[in-house]
Amino acid sequence: METDQQVAAIEATPGSELPTVDIPAPAEETNPRKRQREADDGDEPAIDNDEARPTGENDATAGGAEDQPKLSKNQQRKLKRQKLWEERRQDRKVQRKEKRHSRTARNRQEREGKAAALAQAEGIDLKEALDRIVALEKSVSKKNKKLHIVPVSLIIDCDFEQYMHENEIVSLGSQVTRSYSMNRQGDYQTHILISSWGGKLKQRFETVLKNAHKSWKGMSFVEGDFVEAGKVAWDIMHGPRGGTTCPALGGEENDGEQQQPDDAAADEGEAAGQEAAQQGAADAAKETSSPDKPIPEFTTDSIIYLSADSPHTLDKLEPNTSYVIGGLVDRNREKLLCQRRAEGKNIRTAKLPIGEYMQMASRQVLATNHVVEIMSKWLETGDWGKAFMEVIPKRKGGRLRSEDADEQDEEDASEKEIEKGQDGENGSKEGEQQADDAANAEAANAEAANAEA
Repeated sequence: METDQQVAAIEATPGSELPTVDIPAPAEETNPRKRQREADDGDEPAIDNDEARPTGENDATAGGAEDQPKLSKNQQRKLKRQKLWEERRQDRKVQRKEKRHSRTARNRQEREGKAAALAQAEGIDLKEALDRIVALEKSVSKKNKKLHIVPVSLIIDCDFEQYMHENEIVSLGSQVTRSYSMNRQGDYQTHILISSWGGKLKQRFETVLKNAHKSWKGMSFVEGDFVEAGKVAWDIMHGPRGGTTCPALGGEENDGEQQQPDDAAADEGEAAGQEAAQQGAADAAKETSSPDKPIPEFTTDSIIYLSADSPHTLDKLEPNTSYVIGGLVDRNREKLLCQRRAEGKNIRTAKLPIGEYMQMASRQVLATNHVVEIMSKWLETGDWGKAFMEVIPKRKGGRLRSEDADEQDEEDASEKEIEKGQDGENGSKEGEQQADDAANAEAANAEAANAEA
């Protein structure tokens, strides 16, 4: 109270001034965001360090969590299986290596057994006998390696990636690999081209499969669509390494030394495909054209797109023709894709004559490698029925219609024999009944005569 009176007295005194007092300013808050939060939330305690991160980072994290779609249980299982598959990749590689070594050891053991028997039979040294066995195997292998290249092209259209899941693209890669292998093993080798080469399929071949496709012979990879691939195939088939016709194509059997795709023919075909992808079909034509015989002008009439939905049926394969196979693995989800794709470019379509030769238990859609193998078998035999029976998986329940007809004839014959037998039995029974009736009538007449007597 005294202090207040003193201050009032000082203020009332004329010419007096109040003393200057330095009051320390409050310490500035080192964290302005914290001060703002306290102002907003009152006495709410400060949050932990995780929440004290920059606002932009928190917003980005929250936004990413909200934008990321939740995976279904089925998708989670697929991701788990894919992860497990990747983890076991090295184990599978080791298993393949062990199997290969086991097969090599087994072949070596069989070879040594044959050599021992030959050495004992002819009284020669074991090493000499082994050398003779190895030379014989090499000669047989070389004889079997003779291939006849035919002027027929198979184009695998790989422009369906948007319709396939990840595992189906992997399956398509396996089918392409098997198609190449089947074509190499056949007696007659066609030209195989991959159109719309790119996307995840190409990435898989370049990474997981370690560019193994670059060493394939007689196979071309074209980045353009199947029409551009057909142009490349046209140039190859009419070039010096296009091949010759086989008996199924109307040609003659050639028992002599055939063109080997491991030589310039294969390299030229592959080079044509690569150049077409980069520089166009015109540059590829320069590599494959013959200086003696000019290449005829390309037309899309030389392309036939194979589709199970086509109203037309393929009778036979024709020389200098490209047959397009849809590189699609979708478990029959999508319908009419290949048919509409061909119609959009005014390309002829046809279906394999499966319905005319086979009785199928499921839809007449085959894997890509199965179609390639069927084509190869037809070139060997010229018989669709034999080609289908050798290739179509048994799980599809395929049966030749001729077998069904034979079984039906046997069933009809059996039914006729049964009916004939039944008629014979009925006739014999009727005869016995008539004989009994006659005997009974005679007995009755005799009794009547005795009674009259």
